[in-house]
Amino acid sequence: MTALWIAHVTVTDPEAYAKYAQAAGPAIAAHGGVFLARGGRFQQMEGAERPRNVVARFPSFDAAVACYNSSEYQAALAHAKGASERDLVIVEETPPPAE
Repeated sequence: MTALWIAHVTVTDPEAYAKYAQAAGPAIAAHGGVFLARGGRFQQMEGAERPRNVVARFPSFDAAVACYNSSEYQAALAHAKGASERDLVIVEETPPPAE
């Protein structure tokens, strides 16, 4: 089954965070990740709001976890750690209903 990265982010240092975004994109793509949402309009319905929301789909849960743990992504993440407040969850997608 495919899996989703769902991130909620408050950027506190735009210049440093831009370095993260520049390096993270290729690392995510190298593991089969495709962005479904990257910023854009949103309306917070429940819970704590963060102004940036990102969703990426991976070919599998294991691929999503491997991407996060990869040296390429961890190098990118080093730029985000002091430049943002983030919540990130990896969720396996539900299979479509049988017809």
